[in-house]
Amino acid sequence: MSDPLVILSRNIFDATSDTSFDGFVAVEDGEIVATGPRGFALPYTSHASRVIDVEDKLVMPGLTDTHTFFSGWVLDSLGCNLARIKTAAEGIDCLTQWAHMIPENQVIFGHGWNPALELHSKACLLDEAFPSRPVVAFSRGRGTCWMNEVAQERYLFTPDACWSEMIWRMMPEYLSLPEMSELYINYQHMLNARGVTQIKEMAFDDYYGFIDVMEELAHKERLTARVSLMSQPVGAGINLAYGRALREHLTDGFLGFSGYNRMTDRGVADGLAEYINPYTSSPSECVKVPVEWELIERETLAADAADFRYSLHCQGDGAVRHAIELFNRCKKDASGHLVNRHAITDNECTSPGDLECFGVMGGICEVYAQIQILDSVEDIRQMALHQIGPERFAYFWNRRKMQDSGIKICCATDLPLLIPHLGESIYCACGGYFNDGGQANVANTLTIPELLRAWTVGGAYDCYSEQLVGTLEAGKRADLIVAEANLLHLNPKVARNIGVALTLSDGRIVYENL
Repeated sequence: MSDPLVILSRNIFDATSDTSFDGFVAVEDGEIVATGPRGFALPYTSHASRVIDVEDKLVMPGLTDTHTFFSGWVLDSLGCNLARIKTAAEGIDCLTQWAHMIPENQVIFGHGWNPALELHSKACLLDEAFPSRPVVAFSRGRGTCWMNEVAQERYLFTPDACWSEMIWRMMPEYLSLPEMSELYINYQHMLNARGVTQIKEMAFDDYYGFIDVMEELAHKERLTARVSLMSQPVGAGINLAYGRALREHLTDGFLGFSGYNRMTDRGVADGLAEYINPYTSSPSECVKVPVEWELIERETLAADAADFRYSLHCQGDGAVRHAIELFNRCKKDASGHLVNRHAITDNECTSPGDLECFGVMGGICEVYAQIQILDSVEDIRQMALHQIGPERFAYFWNRRKMQDSGIKICCATDLPLLIPHLGESIYCACGGYFNDGGQANVANTLTIPELLRAWTVGGAYDCYSEQLVGTLEAGKRADLIVAEANLLHLNPKVARNIGVALTLSDGRIVYENL
């Protein structure tokens, strides 16, 4: 239960249209009880426990991040903190001290060392210090890790291949640690501070028992962002019986089960994105490593038959086309729209005609609105021109065509690849800017209202929660945020550093920096 609260603003964006109005939002018992012009606020302000006038700041629904990985984010705080070490010897000392502080049968984890130290090349020192006990310590940024031979034999990955889909055998070890419950709360508070009130969380296989922890947090009302779980098969194929059990069991407004997720292709820089036509850099190849389309097809059609949604992560235009052709074989309603809310995640390079087909189906695109912030414009341009040529580079991040084709767009970060940031997403997805301030493919960008609706209405639709959240309307749950400025009327170039000043989740103030 939450006390009556009224927020006044000259710029309220309720996400039911592309404009804002001067007015109020009244909240009581976790619900939006009224919104409207400022002149109608008095009956609500007169009995409110708190009235907050945010002046020109933008009030809008809470954000939904539709592709997150707690299991990856937590690696930045897992085990022994190695951020201050300068040498491998210092690292061994820190890990040894840590080993004495934890149970003898527990794996020794670490995090945060400077990758410039190249500790992964000094695995022999770990083998000498810890000949029989597994040690895995991730570098800052998680690009590599320092691990001994025992750990490599146990988990079957290496420092050169330690991304999430490779380390799944290790997840049961660290997700079962007693500190994971509080770390998940910290994770949610981090999201709240960025305006996120709902996530679609990727959980590998059956999440190795961690769903029990999440369910306990939900029962104790300690979740501050709604979680729509997705199972990503890695250790085994799709488990429909598991999904059915979760769908029936998880009916709490803060924790539910949405469906399944799978990778298809990977990055264009390494030749692993699947293209319709061969690479410019390699005229005999459309992709270096063939995608497991037969497996993906079986799983997708089986999920669809059981009324689950399937999200496919695609980067090249060939993978996107393959996914759309596959979804076109799934169940449709009388209007020709997909019955189940199948989605394509990432969508780095797409063919305009394929997007038109996907729009006719009522398809969903989960876009990484901030992805350009990871690179300089020239680095990306030169890589793309070398690999695929200028014509296909022109179709990178073509959110404009998605919008114009009637596709339902929502925003994702692939967290921890990116950390949600509203201003940064406007800078990139509306301005076409990169980390160095350069621009590319500006014709492919969205307007600011379109992007805000993708973060809100689109995300709620993607999580099957549009009846609860996504717009500021009476009767919906009070998930809303106050941005630090009126984002609707800003040049995207100056939006980069604008964050969030206030976040409400189910009527509770979960972040405030007014």
